[in-house]
Amino acid sequence: MLASSQMALAQGYRQGPPPPQSPPSRYHGMYDQGRHEGWYRRGGHIPPSYRGGRYVVNDWRRYRLRPPPRGYQYIRSDNGDFLLAAITTGAILSIIAANH
Repeated sequence: MLASSQMALAQGYRQGPPPPQSPPSRYHGMYDQGRHEGWYRRGGHIPPSYRGGRYVVNDWRRYRLRPPPRGYQYIRSDNGDFLLAAITTGAILSIIAANH
């Protein structure tokens, strides 16, 4: 009797409807998802969306970086490294590894 009731429970579970899926979040599709892999190298170009706002490092002294040459700025990458890049074109002149 016990074995048959357990079997019925297991069968009922397998035959039930699939679990409900949550609706896509409002941020669905807004993340990079690896599209910018490969630009993070010397001679590469930083996309325009990374050349302003929160990625630009204005307090370079705080991180013990040299002053950027005229026409260049430091950009902080997602992993914490500093990219010295041209303001107008985004061309990467050098990469300074962050001290983690």
